[in-house]
Amino acid sequence: MIKIRGLTPALRKELRRPLGLLIRGSFDETMKKLKRLVSKEKPPWIISVGDVVSENMIKHGIHPHVWVVDHKVMRKFVTPLFIEGEQVLHVKNPSGALTEDAWFVMREALKTRRRTKILVDGEEDLFTMVAVLCAPQNSLVVYGQPEEGIVVVKVTEEKREKVRLVVEAMNPPYEKLK
Repeated sequence: MIKIRGLTPALRKELRRPLGLLIRGSFDETMKKLKRLVSKEKPPWIISVGDVVSENMIKHGIHPHVWVVDHKVMRKFVTPLFIEGEQVLHVKNPSGALTEDAWFVMREALKTRRRTKILVDGEEDLFTMVAVLCAPQNSLVVYGQPEEGIVVVKVTEEKREKVRLVVEAMNPPYEKLK
């Protein structure tokens, strides 16, 4: 049995709004701006969530410490990103939900300084919240904002509290067979 928390309709609507700084533009434009931001902030960790944003970051020389992918873009399968990490962690996580295993693999990925690819069987979209709650202070969590650009979330206590409230507002955990 595994415990799962799911999104409510109200939370789905709320999570469409960027959680952090929205950087608009093409991949080249957003990556140039992200590179400058990373150079300025010097974050202890960079975590990317999503296939397209992870691939573009790596192609532009911005190497996340942890990247979370599911080999899908807008719920359609894509050619996998062939850049492997020093370790690859696998996790099952259904659409619109977070499992207790999602938290476990993120904590495992952050235990070492090894570059880690988290491969999700299911959907990785909500891992942004897991990353914000698990990553060290001042880390950057980057995810894609469809049709607009990328969102960069600087991990602060204020952001953690906001995300914690969202997670607590999710449907109560229920158990499901693995």
